[in-house]
Amino acid sequence: MKKNLSQYEHKAQYYETDQMGIIHHSNYIRWFEEARTSLLDEVGFGYDQMEKEGIIVPVLAISCDYKSMVRYNQTVLILPKVETFNGIRMTISYQITDKATGELKAAGKSNHCFLDKDYRPISLKKANKKIYDLFEELIEKDLG
Repeated sequence: MKKNLSQYEHKAQYYETDQMGIIHHSNYIRWFEEARTSLLDEVGFGYDQMEKEGIIVPVLAISCDYKSMVRYNQTVLILPKVETFNGIRMTISYQITDKATGELKAAGKSNHCFLDKDYRPISLKKANKKIYDLFEELIEKDLG
């Protein structure tokens, strides 16, 4: 039986606000990264472990659709989900919702590839089957 992975919880901080008293748009991208890092740590193969294995996972593209404002001191839940994975590239989607109301605040995606320590593209299926299998399994898991 597969384990449901956790949503990442974040309490909006004062320093994240802009002059209008709402969370500055750039912080949502940081929250995506926090949730992605938490997801990888939770499955037992975080960025630090991947880098020890000689694997680098850069962001190729990122997007965010802002639905509703988040304000200082609100708590949000961020749900990261591996949408696509082929061993060379992957796409992760994110949904940010208000913890108290469930209202969708933002949604986005990030695209990644896998590189070796010399920054050359690699196929995880060939380079590290253990990590490949882990990501394959993530596609099938129901996060949340």
